[in-house]
Amino acid sequence: MKSKENLIINGSGSYPGGRYDKISVRGEGTIVDNVEASVFKVYGTTEVAENLKTGSMKVLGEAEVKGNAQLEDLLVMGTMEIGGKAYLKKIKILGTLEVGEDLNGDTANIKGSIAVAGDVEYETFDSSGGFEIKGLLNADTIKISLRFGESRAEEIGGGKITIKRKRNSLLPFVGEEGSLIAKVVEGDDLYLENTKAETVRGNTVKIGPGCTIGLVEYKDDFIQDSNATVKTSKKI
Repeated sequence: MKSKENLIINGSGSYPGGRYDKISVRGEGTIVDNVEASVFKVYGTTEVAENLKTGSMKVLGEAEVKGNAQLEDLLVMGTMEIGGKAYLKKIKILGTLEVGEDLNGDTANIKGSIAVAGDVEYETFDSSGGFEIKGLLNADTIKISLRFGESRAEEIGGGKITIKRKRNSLLPFVGEEGSLIAKVVEGDDLYLENTKAETVRGNTVKIGPGCTIGLVEYKDDFIQDSNATVKTSKKI
């Protein structure tokens, strides 16, 4: 299929799918079929009725993809919703992202919020925002700063996992901090704060302040803060 040059949506209406070089949405438009583009910028509101494949995408307004999405580089400052599976190689989320099935890629930087109905798998997962993951969060390196609210994942697995509480710099005198809830946290090198989990398992496990853990299983080393609760710990 030969690439069309550009698709510029300034008004409102329905537009054909296919391959484009650049797509820019400043109005309100529905793309009625599968669509591919090198660059996709959304300042207004857009809906892709089927699947989306693009190199670079920026969402400053609202974007919805009914099917699956395959993107190399995604920046969301507004809101984006993907109904199916999403391969988003490199993401930076300052607004909100929702995914109806699994989400995977290489690098994730979450400063806003994400909600994923399936599993999330990345090489590096760095969050200082919030997330709700119905399945497994898996990454070689996981770094989570709990600034506000309650983040959740069914299970968290990885190599090096660091979960720390962080006061809001804009409201430093407000006592509320963020928290994390997961059934299982498992990795090689773990440091946790403000985490509630049924089971924590790793080689080196450090349970910091604000944690409530049912069972800790460790191979090499286990350290527990005085302001943490661990019901049972055992070396395996």
